[in-house]
Amino acid sequence: MSGTVLRSDTRVREAARDIGARYGVDYTDDAAVTTLLAEGRRSLEAEQRQPAAWFGMLLLVTGLFLPFGLRMSPAPNAHLFAVLGASGGMTVIGVAVLVRVRARWKRALTHGPLVGYREVLGVARAHGIPLAHIPPWLEGRTTSGGGKGAAPIPTYPPVEPAPEAPAETAAAPSTTVPVPAPVPPKPWAVSHYEQTVDAGGWHDETGCLLILAGAGGVTWAVTVGTAVGYAALLLVPLAIWVWLAGRRQGREKEELREEALKYIKALETAQAAGARVPELSPQLRKLVDGD
Repeated sequence: MSGTVLRSDTRVREAARDIGARYGVDYTDDAAVTTLLAEGRRSLEAEQRQPAAWFGMLLLVTGLFLPFGLRMSPAPNAHLFAVLGASGGMTVIGVAVLVRVRARWKRALTHGPLVGYREVLGVARAHGIPLAHIPPWLEGRTTSGGGKGAAPIPTYPPVEPAPEAPAETAAAPSTTVPVPAPVPPKPWAVSHYEQTVDAGGWHDETGCLLILAGAGGVTWAVTVGTAVGYAALLLVPLAIWVWLAGRRQGREKEELREEALKYIKALETAQAAGARVPELSPQLRKLVDGD
């Protein structure tokens, strides 16, 4: 959310400044917020990828699967207690290490300026400013955007719209009223992208199955000596047609994807100019997160 949007409502602007004073960040400064989010995301990713995380996962997996190695031992009963003891020890240590890693990751997520930024977003939403897009990592959600997350945006009671300023008298000096930035309309191509982005994807698998069925029919005809099996060769051109249809659909989806990216960019430009843009659909949010 741009600083222009936050400053468009006096109450939100003052709340953002009060929150920023507590965390030492000017949340109405786009450059400062961009730096904050970039550093916060790198810090969280570093916590998830630290060697301790891999070590804990290795211990956990080894501990869980170690008992299955008893079946390969020539005398499984002789090593039963030793293997079970080692398995239990590695499992417990692995779980403890992973719990500690998650605790460090959650602490990085729930402490510091990122907390203040989530508070600002919650205040803005309570004042009727829609949040076009919330990165999943900011709320501690999965990359697909599922789940509530470890640190969701706070929810505050809705605030009544600010009363309109009284009309100026004729003696008052004229002032220029800022014109709200226009919100770009959603093109048909973007709506079509949202409807079709999750459809399809079966052409490659179907084409392969048709090719295998054709090869199997010919093999059966040659082996058994039944000429009917050669009819399976008709599945080969059908497989080619399915592949071509899938390729055509893939090109159409890529064109629609480019239109969706242009629409998202236009929304970002409008928001930076002070417009209150609508929230992105799940399909567009996934596209932003993927890029």
